[in-house]
Amino acid sequence: MAEPNTIYKITILEMLDKVDFPLSNTQISNFFLEQDYTDYFTVQQIISGLIDSELIRSESTHSNTQYYITASGKETLSFFKDKISPAIAEDLSRYFENNKMSLKNENSIVADYYKSTSPGFDVRCQMKEKDISIIDLTIHVQNKSQAEAVCKNFQEQNLEIYAYLMDTLIH
Repeated sequence: MAEPNTIYKITILEMLDKVDFPLSNTQISNFFLEQDYTDYFTVQQIISGLIDSELIRSESTHSNTQYYITASGKETLSFFKDKISPAIAEDLSRYFENNKMSLKNENSIVADYYKSTSPGFDVRCQMKEKDISIIDLTIHVQNKSQAEAVCKNFQEQNLEIYAYLMDTLIH
């Protein structure tokens, strides 16, 4: 049997390979913590090692980091997939079966802000389906608290905003 850290690496690669969307740091960590496989700090160390080895890549915003498997990660997984025990494979299947829609929804709505070249902040709000942006809207606001409010409200009301925009722009 492979050592635990190797199993954790392969498990993370398998998680990212099983879905057609990125997974957040929280989503990956929650799997390991809910199953009592290991602690949060070990998961972070494993993720960091996978990034350093270029088996996964990350994209970060102010509030979230999302991970994608790379081509090298897929190739590595193909060599070591059999190292995942049937029990872990079953836990993974059950995790995705119970959470796939909520995991996907959490990652399909992105709202982030950054300091603008002019005074204020630009807020970028996105709604994605697979790799297609359904909405990609950038709004300029005067201060950080407005930027945070736009991000929060877009996260909470994205469906209503989408429906309103479509109704207004198409009719």
